[in-house]
Amino acid sequence: MSPVFFQVFAPCQSRPLALILGLFLVFTPRTARAYRPFDSTDADVVEAGKIELELGPVGYLHSSETRGLFAPSVILNWGFLPSWELVLQGRNLILLESPPDEPSPKLIETGLFAKGVLRHGSLQGGTGLSIATEVGPLLPEINGETGFGLSGALILSQRWSAATVHLNGQVELSRAHNLDLFSGVIVEGPYSWPIRPVGELFVEKEFGASHQLSALLGAIWRAADTLAFDAAVRGARKDGLNVIEFRAGLTWDFELSGAAASQAR
Repeated sequence: MSPVFFQVFAPCQSRPLALILGLFLVFTPRTARAYRPFDSTDADVVEAGKIELELGPVGYLHSSETRGLFAPSVILNWGFLPSWELVLQGRNLILLESPPDEPSPKLIETGLFAKGVLRHGSLQGGTGLSIATEVGPLLPEINGETGFGLSGALILSQRWSAATVHLNGQVELSRAHNLDLFSGVIVEGPYSWPIRPVGELFVEKEFGASHQLSALLGAIWRAADTLAFDAAVRGARKDGLNVIEFRAGLTWDFELSGAAASQAR
């Protein structure tokens, strides 16, 4: 574990807590993607009665074996209860260069999850750690992996004036019924900045199948309270192959018409 990690947490947390969080990052496993433009997520949910649409109209993927477009990537978050949301996700992969027997397009990374805030903290306007969990099934893919899987995650977030950090750990039973472990960390620049730099590191291992180490750099522009745009580049090493991915998209929050009408009455 790099000493830089402990320097991040030292100003606002005790050294024992920093050690616990460091061990969490290294040894716990992955959360479903629910925070653009990352693979990890944050310990927050959309307000009850609201919808959050995370849309990546077009993304570009290039590896040592193939090229493709994600067109689109979609995550739909619905606040169905206070502090709880449902997350439905999928990415449509159109292969531009692949073996002739490889089907295209593919609807991949499909899942339906319930995400809830267990402790209201700095992300919810309070103090200290925000803690959330996310659980649910991995759904069969189209022209991809068949069968169902299961995912469970724990997310810790802390916001200061200078930075925000999110730690993710997930354990997953893959669609092939392999154990999959994921650990990730997101670091964001000052939340008060209209355009803030962001970065992410994660490591993932599906036992008996694959291993991946990934790094992402990008930026998020908060154009309005309910609208944000993002752009990022991700580089990874997966199963001995180099991968590069360009991501760009938006996050839009809006209220369900029924909820809005009810509040108006």
